[in-house]
Amino acid sequence: MRDEAGSTLRARLRGAVIQRGDAGYGEARRLFNGMIDKRPLLIARCADVADVISAVNFGREEGLPIAIRGGGHNGAGLGSVDDGLVIDLSMMRGIRVDPAARTVRVEAGCTQGDVDHAAHAFGLAFPAGIISTTGLAGLTLSGGHGYLSRKYGLTVDNLLEADVVLADGRFVTAGKEQNSDLLWALRGGGGNFGVVTSFKFALHPVSAVFAGPVAFDQKHARMIMQRYREFLPAAPEELCVFLGLKTVPSSAPFPQEFWGKRFCLLMCCYDGAEDKGKAALAPLLDALPAPWFNWMGTMPYPAVQSMFDGFYPKGMQWYWRGDFVKTLPDAAIDAHLEQAARTPTELSLMHLYPIDGAVHRIRSDETAWNCRDATWSMVIAGIDPDPDKAAAITRWTRGYWDAVHPFDLGGAYPNFMMDDEGEARLKATYGSNYPRLAAVKHKYDRANLFRINHNIRPAA
Repeated sequence: MRDEAGSTLRARLRGAVIQRGDAGYGEARRLFNGMIDKRPLLIARCADVADVISAVNFGREEGLPIAIRGGGHNGAGLGSVDDGLVIDLSMMRGIRVDPAARTVRVEAGCTQGDVDHAAHAFGLAFPAGIISTTGLAGLTLSGGHGYLSRKYGLTVDNLLEADVVLADGRFVTAGKEQNSDLLWALRGGGGNFGVVTSFKFALHPVSAVFAGPVAFDQKHARMIMQRYREFLPAAPEELCVFLGLKTVPSSAPFPQEFWGKRFCLLMCCYDGAEDKGKAALAPLLDALPAPWFNWMGTMPYPAVQSMFDGFYPKGMQWYWRGDFVKTLPDAAIDAHLEQAARTPTELSLMHLYPIDGAVHRIRSDETAWNCRDATWSMVIAGIDPDPDKAAAITRWTRGYWDAVHPFDLGGAYPNFMMDDEGEARLKATYGSNYPRLAAVKHKYDRANLFRINHNIRPAA
């Protein structure tokens, strides 16, 4: 019966259909997070929108659970499903930049590195994450934040429209003039409402940036975190500084004298000239001890976007938790430092990403992303290549989160959430927007076909 299902789907698609027993099945089902092992019945590698429509109709008709995979970077493993159908969009990677209108149309299989490359040729960009291998679809649908967010907002704040295949197989465009309720929901509500096949974004003038890491001995972290929380509100919006508590990897390009030592990172990116960037950072850096190293320099924007790629290849063990953070009192800093002193592996980390500035100028009800008054989006991530470390990094991440969550807001960036955090956590993330999201879900996916995600259940 399973062979028949594969044959039936193959007859409907231009793209490949991969099933158990096929050559390449093992690689095709492999996830970014090596801690998660799922065995789908079928993987439909869609070549175009027609393939997506056929795959959605097939999955619905056959009663199969459906997972949607864009760039395949989801940490919770929600791009796959046991004994179901994976609609894989990774072959759909077309990009068209309109430099006159300052817009870009992006197919759903693109990574943010693909888009950075295409837009940079025209001196343009929009806010996205900090790893270029991240799939743009999943990043966008959960909100998206990065180095440009203080100046230009979240990724979804720059989303103009989206093409979507709905649960009943219909193809629609969600924009300001048509299906505006769907566009509202896609701006942070995840993959709950349909399969987005392409996105249209607004672009901004961004070319060279003054950027790079500044690393300090972690023994100074309490003072650094205090200075950082005081500095950020008045910092120019062209400047993003995220703070990390980490360990220096025991490899090049890091000086060997620092290998394996815990440090406090200030990762800086100034959208503008080096002299202005240095002036913007001076009130912060001049008040701090001498760093172990300061590797800031002028570089193309795509270079800073891909700076961390090599540390996080596909297949690592990951367990993470996130929170929205509004304030950083001394007691919270102490809790962070106590937990960061216990990192179980060199790659395990805590990052605080600024989501102030332009993000705050949009009302909480204008997009599905509800948390417009937080200062940071925090992630705690236990990471290691060794499967034998999975239990240790999970325990550490949970313990760290338990220690600092009382100081934070109730919700988190959905892309920093695992699949075991429960509906209450999701409702806290969307706050007063949750009932409206449930109503949009009811309108566009009443049967909850698209439920392999951080699921928003249809309103009754």
